[in-house]
Amino acid sequence: MKTYLQPNISQWNELCQRPLKKSADLQSIVLNVFSEVQDKGDSALKAYTQQFDKVKIDNLKVSDSEIAEAIANVPEELKKSIQQAYENIQKFHNSQKEEKQVIETTAGVFCWRESRAIDKVGIYIPGGSAPLFSTVLMLGIPAKIAGCQQINLCTPPDSEGKINPAILYTAQLIGIQNIYKVGGIQAIAALSFGTESIDKVDKIFGPGNQYVTAAKQCAQNFGIAIDMPAGPSEVLVIADETSNPAFVAADLLSQAEHGADSQVILLTNQQEVLEKTLLEVEAQLSLLPRKSIAAQALLESRGVVFSSIKECIAFSNMYAPEHLILSLDTAEDYIESINNAGSVFLGKYSCESAGDYASGTNHTLPTNGFAKAYSGVSLDSFIKKITFQKLNQEGILNIGPSIEKMAEAEQLFAHKNAVTLRLQNIKA
Repeated sequence: MKTYLQPNISQWNELCQRPLKKSADLQSIVLNVFSEVQDKGDSALKAYTQQFDKVKIDNLKVSDSEIAEAIANVPEELKKSIQQAYENIQKFHNSQKEEKQVIETTAGVFCWRESRAIDKVGIYIPGGSAPLFSTVLMLGIPAKIAGCQQINLCTPPDSEGKINPAILYTAQLIGIQNIYKVGGIQAIAALSFGTESIDKVDKIFGPGNQYVTAAKQCAQNFGIAIDMPAGPSEVLVIADETSNPAFVAADLLSQAEHGADSQVILLTNQQEVLEKTLLEVEAQLSLLPRKSIAAQALLESRGVVFSSIKECIAFSNMYAPEHLILSLDTAEDYIESINNAGSVFLGKYSCESAGDYASGTNHTLPTNGFAKAYSGVSLDSFIKKITFQKLNQEGILNIGPSIEKMAEAEQLFAHKNAVTLRLQNIKA
């Protein structure tokens, strides 16, 4: 990790920069894949799967027998752990249901809002070296609670053309039946246009590398909504002398091992805290199976000493981290000061891993500074809010004259007439 002592505020913007693999033709790659999938459907998906995943797929949809086989291969202890996470995530997202409230804004004028599920949603689950079955929980559970009619799940196959058993077990636990062996840009294209096997959806969810992120952004140009522009994972930890350096190091490494393009940031008001934590990072890194990946991420990661925790919070708000950990005994004193973060973890025992798996909050969060304007995935992500209004005679009499005057001032006389005719009818 690169370290900085008391950086001037003029350096903060530079320190907030995320690592980015340069790919000048990223956009053209995405557009080419989209065009091929749009024109050739399943055959393009199979060709790209063979090209990128090095496996030939005959049937894109996962069969019932494959799901049954996967369920049998998942250890019982893991099933119990997934079940516990399922219950906590379901409980938290169930609490987000909104009760209808009818408001009488003026006598005789009633307004309210109701929720409706998005009909068809697509869920993208990264595969590769770390198949994220936990993301199936995070996206599938709120989709089911919302009442989405169709959930299409896409995830890349392994070298044998199979999907990780834990992904399939988790999907069937939730009740997701449409599971497809396709990943990368081509999966996002399939969900955007539809193919012979995969139905087009209304909104696409899920994390991914910069190619998947670029594909999701491209999908918006074709009228498909997305959850957020989620890219490589990141964590920012603020620690003081009350923190446990071993805990902090473990939190930093838990994000660094996600991918070589991940980034971790440590902020502290004590140089000694930084030094002790870096020693712990070095010791723990050597024991990790994914140490080469984590080591690469650490090259673009930073440890910064500021003059105070207040200054650390100010920098964090500028950085707008996906995950923010306050490893402080007084963590709750700073809650009101936090403006920009995807999800916040308070105190030394609130590890980011809890949110990733089983505490109940959603781990699909805005990255790359988008926490300044985006929220993480929630029940609201899978529903639309529709407003309703009802006016009786008293209501139109009360607000009708104001509507007439406003419409006339905007020279929209048909708008005015829609009210005038009603008022005349009532008076007659």
